[in-house]
Amino acid sequence: MEWLGLHENGLSGEIPPELGNLTNLTVLYLDENPLSGEIPPELGNLTNLTVLYLSGNGLSGEIPAELGNLTNLTKLNLYDNQLSGKIPPELGKLNNLTELRLYGNELSGEIPPELGKLNNLTEMYLSGNQLSGQIPAELGKLTKLTELSLAGNQLTGEIPPEIGKFNNLTELRLSGNELSGEIPPELGNLTNLEWLSLFSNRLSGEIPPELGNLTNLWFLFLDGNGLTGCIPDALRDVLANDFALSRLPFCGG
Repeated sequence: MEWLGLHENGLSGEIPPELGNLTNLTVLYLDENPLSGEIPPELGNLTNLTVLYLSGNGLSGEIPAELGNLTNLTKLNLYDNQLSGKIPPELGKLNNLTELRLYGNELSGEIPPELGKLNNLTEMYLSGNQLSGQIPAELGKLTKLTELSLAGNQLTGEIPPEIGKFNNLTELRLSGNELSGEIPPELGNLTNLEWLSLFSNRLSGEIPPELGNLTNLWFLFLDGNGLTGCIPDALRDVLANDFALSRLPFCGG
């Protein structure tokens, strides 16, 4: 057996550890069921897996470090569960991963800098958890990212200027944290950005004029900070009016 799809069925109870014996599996879908209990570490034996979806269940406990053995994995979706504990640094060994979605859990601790080794990653969603500490500068190595969401956590410190290296980024969501300091002018390098959400943090200082380079931007959320100055006038005609959520004026009045 190479493909097992049991999603959206109504399966309950725990995931049987015996699934770890199906070592020829390349795709495993168990998402959108009322499954409970912990993720069996035996799933780390499925080293041929390219896709693992366990999202939308009632799974609890920690993410097993053994999932770091799944080096052929391209998509790992564990979102909308009740997973707790730290993100295991072993996930940084998943070199083929393009999609990492862990949002909507109860994960805590710092974002492991080892995630900066995921060179093929295009989407990282860690929002809606209880993550703390600073955003690792090592994430700046993820130059293929198109979507990065760390919103709704307890992250502190400054926004690392290394994020300005994400030339392919279209969405950057950092809202609802405790980030401080100024908006780094390097964000003006993200010329493909369509969505920039920084509201409800502790950011201060003036809005950098370099943000005027973001001429593909549709949505800009800056409220709930201590920002001063004005929004670059170059953004006046590109922002969707309903989504330019800021009490700050445009620089041209």
